Amino acid sequence: MRGSNDHSLNGRERDAKIWVLVRRQHGAIARRQLLHLGLSARQVERRIAAGRLHPVWRGVYAVGRPLLDRRGRWMAAVLACGPDAALSHGSAAALWGFGVEKKDAIDVSVPAGRRSGLHGLRVHRRKEGVLGEVTVHEGIPLTSPIRTLIDQATHLRPMQLERAVNEADKLDRVSADVLHASLDDYRGQPGVKPLRELLDPLAFRLSDSELEQSMRPLARAAGLSAPETKTWVNGFEVDFFWPELGIVVEADGLKYHRTASQQRRGLERDQTHLAAGMWPLRFSHWQIKHEPAHVRRILRSAVARAKATS
Repeated sequence: MRGSNDHSLNGRERDAKIWVLVRRQHGAIARRQLLHLGLSARQVERRIAAGRLHPVWRGVYAVGRPLLDRRGRWMAAVLACGPDAALSHGSAAALWGFGVEKKDAIDVSVPAGRRSGLHGLRVHRRKEGVLGEVTVHEGIPLTSPIRTLIDQATHLRPMQLERAVNEADKLDRVSADVLHASLDDYRGQPGVKPLRELLDPLAFRLSDSELEQSMRPLARAAGLSAPETKTWVNGFEVDFFWPELGIVVEADGLKYHRTASQQRRGLERDQTHLAAGMWPLRFSHWQIKHEPAHVRRILRSAVARAKATS
């Protein structure tokens, strides 16, 4: 980065500051940043002509070489859209690690009213409150994980959305229970409804007494007698047990609260019951409360098989 005054001490200090910024921005820099750091408009043009600055979008350059890697392109896209712009939607999800960016364009959110029609960018004009949810990851401004998931929920299919939520949880971007609890703050916004529909069945939990009150009529409809509740079977405490048929029923609450050790213990419990010749079944609290026909159908099938093998 040498110009007509680059041999001066101030020129060297200025260029050192420019390179620090370029490295932090994955090889990209904006014209306004160069001017702020002390280059004149003429010096910028001379460096473009000399091949030291390579235009990417209007007023944004790759430094030293024309090609930017993926993060450099993301950074350049944000710079091209001006101050307060941020990577968002699929591009933000890809940077966070829980989504896939569309191939046709980079998603950038900008303040409402700002015009930006650059080729290769998909610009989303947002209200001030949305852009207040911007953070920085790997040096690139982008929407927060919660905002990114809400934005993505408007167009992802249910299985894709569930995969994104699972990945965000696994990567510690945002836990699913925190996401679920946060949705009230976004009530009425696009994207909240599909996220709530995904998370509510997993977060729903009955009290012990409500669980027992809901299960008893389902068991009777399936031809079962009153179960033993909160009893120990094969070294494990179980929710419901019918010793005459060897049927064990467990009720799960919020699955995202289950740690790896809890999940392993659940597997060991089911495996132990199966090895003892029993019929372990597992329902969510949501299924027991809101999908009783499904629970009755599974229970009836288990009863028929248990009787056939007894």
